[in-house]
Amino acid sequence: MNQFTTKYADCLRGALSGFDRLIFHGTLRTLASAYGMRGYLSYRNLLLKDFGDHAQQVTERIKEAVKLPFERAQRPICYLNGAGVSKEQTARQIAADDHITQGPVCLITAVEPCQAFDVRGNREKQRLELVCRRRKCLFLYSYQIHPVFGWIHARVQSWFPFDFQVYVNGREWLTRQMDAAGIAYQRQENCLCWVEDFAKAQALLDAQLKTEWPVALNEIANALNPVLPEVLSPFVAHYYWTCHQSEWATDLVFADDKLLRALYPRFVQHGMTALASPDILRFLGKALSSDGQVHHAFTGEVTTDLKRRQEGVRIKHRVKQNSIKVYDKAYTEMGSVLRVETTLNDPTDFKVYRPTEADPQTLEWRPLRRGVADIYRRAEVCQKANERYLDALASADTGQTLREVVGSLGSPTTWKGKRVRGINPFAPEDAALLEAVSRGEFALNGLRNRDLQRLLYSSQAKTPEEARRRSGQVTRKLRLLRAHGILAKVAHTHRYQVTPQGRQILTAILTAQQVPVNELLKRAA
Repeated sequence: MNQFTTKYADCLRGALSGFDRLIFHGTLRTLASAYGMRGYLSYRNLLLKDFGDHAQQVTERIKEAVKLPFERAQRPICYLNGAGVSKEQTARQIAADDHITQGPVCLITAVEPCQAFDVRGNREKQRLELVCRRRKCLFLYSYQIHPVFGWIHARVQSWFPFDFQVYVNGREWLTRQMDAAGIAYQRQENCLCWVEDFAKAQALLDAQLKTEWPVALNEIANALNPVLPEVLSPFVAHYYWTCHQSEWATDLVFADDKLLRALYPRFVQHGMTALASPDILRFLGKALSSDGQVHHAFTGEVTTDLKRRQEGVRIKHRVKQNSIKVYDKAYTEMGSVLRVETTLNDPTDFKVYRPTEADPQTLEWRPLRRGVADIYRRAEVCQKANERYLDALASADTGQTLREVVGSLGSPTTWKGKRVRGINPFAPEDAALLEAVSRGEFALNGLRNRDLQRLLYSSQAKTPEEARRRSGQVTRKLRLLRAHGILAKVAHTHRYQVTPQGRQILTAILTAQQVPVNELLKRAA
């Protein structure tokens, strides 16, 4: 348990830590280089001049095989032209319109840039050459609701070397696990605002780390592109799976949305002003110098930015290709979510205790790899990054602001069924009244009507009529203070005591009135 959850333990319903977004890349390593492709062509007895025709035939067979299950299931096959249309939103809209809860949703095709093989003529050498270059080809995006992972998409490149990509969402996967386990929950988009049993839900997230990723991802790839082994035969190629991008999210579920709304602006201010570059580097695994500053060998860039998104205000810190961010993810009656999330695009900044492929007997601390074999270690370092960031947020000054203390003091209220005006603490008359009731001599025995008269009027009443009028005016002022919770009547007496809430309000107002403007400007700078 970190400092943050300890500090706010009474305010939290629970916490969940696990993968959010996971993007896997599959590479046919034997076809990933020009050397490997030449070996393939030699194995198939193909000349370079025949590569174009052969590649086109393979591409057509793959496209037909990928489209076939969607045609049989009568699911839409859409071609999107241009990057301005979101494939994800298009697919989700189709699923919502057709009420799809299981199986294929749609197939979306698009021509996009890629690294692919081609044959070109070399004029200087007067011969053909096989090159891997930047070009465009058709990509096929399969959107489906997987029986295990829930909503996923898989993308296959239709030209050599047929790279593959799979998108999995850990929270979507968790809901499938909880459905199977009979654990009730409330979900808002991609976060869980309430869970019947947070401990069991966390155990399910932990179980995700034990997944045999090569097996699971190969099943998805074989289902989408079943003819690949056949069209390459007798050449044999298997996908090597890497985690291209991961997001590890720690969700803290607050019981009271008002509390999170009050705390979050201070967390944002703390993250923007109090956390310096050495702090961000420390969160994301970078070594600092002996005096706690940025190490002289560090050559990257550390940036922080603030962005208002649909789901909330997000503050994000970046170190090269990796980042850590925090945002108020959701506000509901059942619970409100504060999310801290570490994104790894380049895991090599971290270490893992492992052997090399060349020497499996020697274990050493080596750079963390993209390969799925290091997924468990990736989860560990991301969780530690989240915890370090939450510890930093725990030190944020979350004392109440003047606005929160004063609250609705300036708004009208009711007292025994009658409307009572608001109090303006900066108006001369109301300011004098508040200053009078806050005097130290009333702290022990309280105050009476006559005590306030003595302080609010500079001279004694000259006539009985004026005395009665002053008494009535002070009675109304006492009623005003009681209606706003500043004073409470002492039972069986004519005395009034300042309430604890009133003492807090009076102290805050009087202190603010006495702080020099220059000091306030320094605080605002």
